[in-house]
Amino acid sequence: VVEKKDGKTTTIEGQIIEIPAGPQPPNPTAKCPIYRWNLQHKYNYTDVLLLSQFITSDGGMLPRRITGLCLEEHRKIAICVQMAHRAGLLPDHKPKLPEGHVPKRPKPQLNRYLTRWSIDSVKPIYKRGLKWCKKRMDVGHPALRNNVRYGVKPLYIKH
Repeated sequence: VVEKKDGKTTTIEGQIIEIPAGPQPPNPTAKCPIYRWNLQHKYNYTDVLLLSQFITSDGGMLPRRITGLCLEEHRKIAICVQMAHRAGLLPDHKPKLPEGHVPKRPKPQLNRYLTRWSIDSVKPIYKRGLKWCKKRMDVGHPALRNNVRYGVKPLYIKH
């Protein structure tokens, strides 16, 4: 919008400005944004910038009809958002509590963000048994097994 003043008359004009086009997705025909930008199997719970595009201001997941994600990627993003919340990577996204709210008693928080169970349901790990015969514990989530590969070896999710 351009304003021109000639004495007592003011003329307001709208001009079309050429804006350079942004980057084009490598797969523009795909309906899911993850597949459109070829990001499948390339993200995990530490990619906060990617995950923050799919969550609300209080940390909940946006529905699929708004994000446009396919069902498989929506589930994976939801799992990654839960893991990022537990790891403390999304500290700004907490639900608002009513004013004057006092918690009943603080619960001890276990640092178990890589498990697929909620923090409240997990019992503490007691070191029992010999080192060679301990039961291996599931780490991460089975749905994210193929997402990020850091080496040639297959990902081993039992630690």
